[in-house]
Amino acid sequence: MTDKLNELSAAGVAVWLDDLSRVRLSSGGLDQLRREKHVAGVTTNPTIFAKALSDADEYNWQLHDLATRGVEVEESVRMLTTYDVRWACDVMRPSYDASAGVDGRVSIEVDPRLAHESDRTVAEAKALWWLVDRPNLYIKIPATEAGLPAITATLAEGISVNVTLIFGLDRYSAVMEAFLAGLEQAKANGHDLSTIGSVASFFVSRVDSEVDKRLEKIGSDEAKALKGKAAIANAQLAYERYTEVFSSDRWKALAAAGAHPQRPLWASTSTKNPDYRDVIYVEELIAPGTVNTMPESVIHAYADHGETRGDTITGSYDAARKVFADLESVGVDMDDVIATLEREGVEKFEASWQELLDGVRKSLEAAAKGKGAPNKAAKGNAKAAEKAGGNA
Repeated sequence: MTDKLNELSAAGVAVWLDDLSRVRLSSGGLDQLRREKHVAGVTTNPTIFAKALSDADEYNWQLHDLATRGVEVEESVRMLTTYDVRWACDVMRPSYDASAGVDGRVSIEVDPRLAHESDRTVAEAKALWWLVDRPNLYIKIPATEAGLPAITATLAEGISVNVTLIFGLDRYSAVMEAFLAGLEQAKANGHDLSTIGSVASFFVSRVDSEVDKRLEKIGSDEAKALKGKAAIANAQLAYERYTEVFSSDRWKALAAAGAHPQRPLWASTSTKNPDYRDVIYVEELIAPGTVNTMPESVIHAYADHGETRGDTITGSYDAARKVFADLESVGVDMDDVIATLEREGVEKFEASWQELLDGVRKSLEAAAKGKGAPNKAAKGNAKAAEKAGGNA
């Protein structure tokens, strides 16, 4: 039987999981995906954590202890989420070691309410780096205007960064500039560049969702014929910019000092429109040196019926530019699309963060009243985490 995910990996696409929960950790599910489905990394976000903490009682023992100590809600959230991420880093450590530090990474995001505050973002990134204390960690920083200098400053400290919420080409170019500047500063600060990793998370399906909505509103046959084309074209042109930057003399000087390139990571790759093939944002974005982070459902779908047809990006650039020209001709303002998506992306993560804070607050109150006391299963999970290095 053909191993489709292995074929995808062999084509240069690192398969990452876009999900994390303590249930997944305690059950051994994450390690199973690493061993059996070629999963080589993990991404998280506030929405993922909000769901994880609302769905399971594996957190009860830790909530009980936090409540007993009188720990405030925001610090409790940090303790809960960094515990899971630390544990996941240990589960993924074999992939990190086997890839010489390129894969096996686990991402945790800074408080999204800081998206427009550079200095506080850097301080939060450093705090999360200290708390997790694993070399295969990524700190996620949004690619807002205020995020760009924070990305450079964080990398300059020798901290690995996953730049998230990238929607547009110009902002992606600015992200790569921030990455290069950060590595140059890190080198000047005496850091070993070979230990610093970075990916640039370029969001995909959300672009189609927004553009398709506008095309439907325009309503012409020409407009409707463009549905489902914007996201892939956008990502293809992003990869073109990636190849240009990472073949430059400036990059070659950093590579000679041991630096790894900042790989493009295709995020938001689950299909939102049921009319589209469920693995379209994987099949159409295959190219060397890329990452595709997927929900588990997409990983299993690709393993079942995904088609790896070699590099599906290189050579597509003229066709992608025509898609953009056609979108403009029917009245779609892509600059406004990108601005809308960035604004909504930050707002959605802020809302999820607030949901997370509210959920933890209620759980702490319940634990303080004795309704969230540790159970046997939770204690067992704590021991498992400690054995795996997840309890520090």
